[in-house]
Amino acid sequence: MQTALRPRTFILFAGDLFFFIFALWLSLYLRAFEAPSRELFLQHLAPFSLLFVVWVAVFFIAGLYESRSIILERRALSATLLITQVVNVAIASLFFFYVPIFGIAPKTVLLIYLAVSFLLVLCWRAVLFPTFLQHTEPAIVVGEGNEIGELVEALSRARRAPARIVSVISPGPALAREIADTIRAQHIRIVIADWSDPRVAGIFPGLYNYLSAGVRFFDAIALYEDVFGRIALSRIDDRWIARNVSRYAHTLYDSFKRMMDIIIAGLAGVVSLVLYPFLALAIVIESGFPVFIAQERVGEDNRPMKIYKFRSMTRNEVDLSVGMQDNRVTAVGKFLRATRLDELPQLWSIVRGNLSLIGPRPELPSGVALYEKEIPYYDVRHLIKPGLSGWAQLYQDNHPHHGEAVEATREKLSYDLYYVKHRSLVLDLVIAMKTIKKLLTRSGA
Repeated sequence: MQTALRPRTFILFAGDLFFFIFALWLSLYLRAFEAPSRELFLQHLAPFSLLFVVWVAVFFIAGLYESRSIILERRALSATLLITQVVNVAIASLFFFYVPIFGIAPKTVLLIYLAVSFLLVLCWRAVLFPTFLQHTEPAIVVGEGNEIGELVEALSRARRAPARIVSVISPGPALAREIADTIRAQHIRIVIADWSDPRVAGIFPGLYNYLSAGVRFFDAIALYEDVFGRIALSRIDDRWIARNVSRYAHTLYDSFKRMMDIIIAGLAGVVSLVLYPFLALAIVIESGFPVFIAQERVGEDNRPMKIYKFRSMTRNEVDLSVGMQDNRVTAVGKFLRATRLDELPQLWSIVRGNLSLIGPRPELPSGVALYEKEIPYYDVRHLIKPGLSGWAQLYQDNHPHHGEAVEATREKLSYDLYYVKHRSLVLDLVIAMKTIKKLLTRSGA
């Protein structure tokens, strides 16, 4: 049984690649207003092929291949495409300048290519690609609860969802008959069911015959994770923890991740020392000493730890749990926070092993004490090492900054548990690249 409904990402990728190549041919044509010869086209295609790989990676970092971005359309497509193509052409310019081994310096072609590729890819994604998704199949959702409601609403509102929800069936005494009647009456091709609900899972044997009729069954909770990038907290129990949180299964990954933490944080830490005198001087000139602050946090296995930052607020910032009404962000501090330079000293915490580059952000002890009482299974996030950046920091819209916020932290936990469940080197690389993008665009400051 498939567990998730995924957009046709491969078609999207193939289309992008085709229009990258076609845009190159069209750019060569527009430069001279005549069809380029086969030799000229291949001469340009060879180096551009290397760039296409990089450009697809830029699209990936920009979120243009993400399930939730494609389905929920959270971004303005034209603005995102324009920014990514500007970045791609800038990369190409540097490539041809510093690697002049291909015998071409396509300055004019690159300028033409920027406009042509933007228009072609925009047309592909906004007009042509949706035609592949116009044939949405009728579907029913079987289940109940907040997460099921969120999923139904998202799929119902999404223009690009490959399923059209025609009915939502809540589990009841005649559930099997109600599903069967709806499948026949509405010509249902997709059943999205909450198999974690025993009432739903128990009636599946009676629906076997619909598999041969071409009806496809999907796991609603797995689809929820795929669409929203977070765990359905109402489904978390001891069995979920046992299945999805295992240190032994990640032994090799943990060892490699630790090695990468030491190498990357160590090199970045040494390079960042160049900035320390200037940042320290700016802080002292504006608001005096101290330059650094130390804050207590809860780390792996609930062990207390210290994190160090450049001071960005007034002097009583050492304990953020008290006296917040007397705190204010200084002018220098505002710059440090916007650029994340206040967190440079944490690179040494990563080298020491208290932090990782990627993981759930560590919380204040006072907040942890409250959240463990109010939020079931909150301490699961402490089974792995906290990180400098994490999944929740990228995707939670209302993540809490200072003070205690139970509901916002409950939502944050759903993202943290998604990382705990799916953590891998690939996911860490995704988070790292998207964090770099976030820093460069100064978003979420």
